[in-house]
Amino acid sequence: MKDFIIPWDDDRDLGTPAKTGAPVTLSVDGVEVTVPAGTSVMRAAALAGIGVPKLCATDSLEAFGSCRLCVVEIEGRRGTPASCTTPVAPGMVVRTQSEKVKKIRRGVMELYISDHPLDCLTCAANGDCELQDMAGVVGLRDVRYEAPENAALANHVTPRNTSGEANPLWQAKDESNPYFTYDPSKCIVCNRCVRACEEVQGTFALTIEGRGFDSRVKAGGSLDDFLSSDCVSCGACVQACPTATLQEKSVIELGTPERSVITTCAYCGVGCSFKAELNGDELVRMVPHKHGEANRGHSCVKGRFAWGYASHPDRILHPMIRDSIDEPWREVSWEEAIGFAAARLRGLQEKHGRKSIGVITSSRCTNEETFLVQKLARGVFLNNNTDTCARVCHSPTGYGLGQAFGTSAGTQNFDSVEHSDVVLVIGANPTDGHPVFGSRLKKRLRQGAKLIVIDPRRIDLVKTPHVEAAHHLALRPGTNVAVVTAMAHVIVTEGLYDEAFIRERCDWDEFQEYAAFVSDPRHAPEAVEALTGVPAEELRATARTFATGGNGAIYYGLGVTEHSQGSTTVMGIANLAMLTGNIGREGVGVNPLRGQNNVQGSCDMGSFPHELPGYRHVKNADVRAIFEAAWGVEIDPEPGLRINNMLDAATSGQFKGLYCQGEDILQSDPDTRHVAAGLAAMECVIVHDLFLNETANYAHVFLPGSTFLEKDGTFTNAERRINRVRRVMAPRNGYADWEITQLLANAMGAGWSYAHPSEIMAEIAATTPGFANVNYEMLEERGSVQWPCNDDTPDGSPIMHVDGFVRGKGRFMITEYVATEERTGPRFPLLLTTGRILSQYNVGAQTRRTDNTVWHEEDVLEIHPHDAETRGITEGDWVKLASRSGETSLRATLTDRVSPGVVYTTFHHPGTQANVITTDFSDWATNCPEYKVTAVQVSPSNGPTAWQEDYEDRARRARRVLPAAE
Repeated sequence: MKDFIIPWDDDRDLGTPAKTGAPVTLSVDGVEVTVPAGTSVMRAAALAGIGVPKLCATDSLEAFGSCRLCVVEIEGRRGTPASCTTPVAPGMVVRTQSEKVKKIRRGVMELYISDHPLDCLTCAANGDCELQDMAGVVGLRDVRYEAPENAALANHVTPRNTSGEANPLWQAKDESNPYFTYDPSKCIVCNRCVRACEEVQGTFALTIEGRGFDSRVKAGGSLDDFLSSDCVSCGACVQACPTATLQEKSVIELGTPERSVITTCAYCGVGCSFKAELNGDELVRMVPHKHGEANRGHSCVKGRFAWGYASHPDRILHPMIRDSIDEPWREVSWEEAIGFAAARLRGLQEKHGRKSIGVITSSRCTNEETFLVQKLARGVFLNNNTDTCARVCHSPTGYGLGQAFGTSAGTQNFDSVEHSDVVLVIGANPTDGHPVFGSRLKKRLRQGAKLIVIDPRRIDLVKTPHVEAAHHLALRPGTNVAVVTAMAHVIVTEGLYDEAFIRERCDWDEFQEYAAFVSDPRHAPEAVEALTGVPAEELRATARTFATGGNGAIYYGLGVTEHSQGSTTVMGIANLAMLTGNIGREGVGVNPLRGQNNVQGSCDMGSFPHELPGYRHVKNADVRAIFEAAWGVEIDPEPGLRINNMLDAATSGQFKGLYCQGEDILQSDPDTRHVAAGLAAMECVIVHDLFLNETANYAHVFLPGSTFLEKDGTFTNAERRINRVRRVMAPRNGYADWEITQLLANAMGAGWSYAHPSEIMAEIAATTPGFANVNYEMLEERGSVQWPCNDDTPDGSPIMHVDGFVRGKGRFMITEYVATEERTGPRFPLLLTTGRILSQYNVGAQTRRTDNTVWHEEDVLEIHPHDAETRGITEGDWVKLASRSGETSLRATLTDRVSPGVVYTTFHHPGTQANVITTDFSDWATNCPEYKVTAVQVSPSNGPTAWQEDYEDRARRARRVLPAAE
């Protein structure tokens, strides 16, 4: 396949994984090569430019040694050992092409071919089949014998035994998975798929059943197929398969791809690198890139397969406008749409003042696009009315870590988990929300690391057949601060803290004050047990495990930040890390798991109303001067409006116009009724997105967006890694998103003249210290870099706070528990918390338009059997979920994943509108909504509520589009 060549992109499969050790020199076919001790002979030969034939070996998996195709001769040793399982030794002399090994290889290959259908010309893997390639490499030209079943399998006839009965071990082709097929007739039992499922993914969904010629791969139990088994469709097995046994349906349909472009996934905050493989400009498949430093060649079902939304018929490709939200949409030219939007926005500012309009940036768009949107507000609208969805998920991370460490980001790279001894996961579900990182974590746990889970719900990591948490603290929702502070109480009062680290790296006087605070008996596990629901002895044991277990790493998610005390919990987590000295080296640290692909980047780019790019407050004249000089405008020193403030101001008549790029605030933000009222009160709402989303129900202008496949730019993932996004195909709508923002800015008199996103990055680097040395040339050369990347750290910063904190001394913060104002009572006795599921993403706009719906076609309510029984609810019943804010209906599923008194649902489907239930309570420091604690009642229902039916009717009318003019 012809690839988009990048200097660091050597995609050769070297057969076995790299090792570390002292240098060893050996000779392979007369070529001297030096490799680390522990390296296999096969890998050493490959590094010397000598290929050894192989089938069961691949450098993403540990050597297995089953195919016997890679045999070699080694001087002074008897026999012909497998090169994949033979480690190098000093002075070793290896021969890979003797007549003896050639004969053995041809014989081995002859056996494989005898049990394989010879339909190469019509096989979907033709030209991309390792079995076919190896047959050519070993010079196999004839097969002397044939297995009895081969002819039947080749002709898709059911094999039968001598009595005429169907062979009981014969398996039909399995097409149950929506994305790939399994054809057992082509299986060579190399075990690569089984090993990939175990070693890389950690699901253990595949086994080998049968013996001899009857051996085949099996998914799940005897009655399972791939869809019904434990398979999570990550694609690791498909990637590992050397034949067409496991094959993408897209390749079967579209043919073997002929070229590829390396880009970055646009789903979660892991930031996986992929090769987008194409025929012409038609995307055939997405293959995880082995040199991707965030994913190391692995993927999940979303990034690997769920890209079909880019060509979904729901996608809007032409601009549309309407004078009133009661009217149908009408398609217009780009020139008319941009002119209409600009005229309306200018008119609103002339009539109501320059602060009457604002913008919302997106965590799904590139850094360059987000930078331009906040620049549109500050440099064109001349106000700071800019906010982002990142604030409604992770703004407490920015505030809490900024207070403690002096910087608003995670401290490690994902590789760091490989050195962790104790991992604390709090308020996160990595296997569903960040599955590639989840797989890496599970691998480390299987190697012996201990796991602590703090979550109201029993997530998969708590207990599976291959991973089990040492401690699961199933706390009552809303009591994170009490639990974290109680852990600190144990560590301090039992003398488990790292005094040397604290004296050297932190403010000792502040620590003394903090130690006195947490030592108070009211913070003891026994004192908070009734509040948190966590047994005191279990909490004490958890604290001791974390403090004494070696390298301790903390990973957290929205279950920490989306609370009224989200910022306080983040500061408490930072306290735990500093107390135990777990900061500034591999295997430790404080690591927020960002929900969307560019949450970190949208924060970095100045999307908050009080901060310019680089987390610098707008009140600082020296910071404003940098941007005023670059942009030629005067920047308002007063912070602007957050999203909730914009909506409040709209309902009071003061805020009139909004440009919303890439976000669906009507579905994703809390208190849906309030969001709808605010949007309805505005006179010009511009939605810039791929689909007519829920927010577009209240829009006057719709500007069709471009997918990540159609643009150049960068994303910044949860580990601060700046990764290139490369254009795979031309924008189907005509423009990349940054170009559309520039068109709008220029229509309002801006005079921007960017010709490429690299020029925008140059402006970012010139104005933002952490990005000072970042440019596209460096990213092309190196692949990626983690900020800060400047003169002090020219190679980037994989690990933060190595020698000291950004703020100087680490700061211990007082973390007083303050109960949320959202309380249960007789009317609303249960607590609702929300989260995600593996197959879906955020509000589902993308994944709902793919075959991922086969796993999750609707949101359901998880309820404990005890709570269900007292309410007369059985499995699959429609139930009404009601809170003080609103009500909706959905189906119930009974499970002990949640404790009595707690219910749980996802928020991926607009038909449910889960956020009509959530309240407008928010974090005290950042206004991050309290999605995770809502008092509710659950009762039997006959189906959708009147509100849902009314909403659906309104949405249907709001999406009417007039036929295009002839």
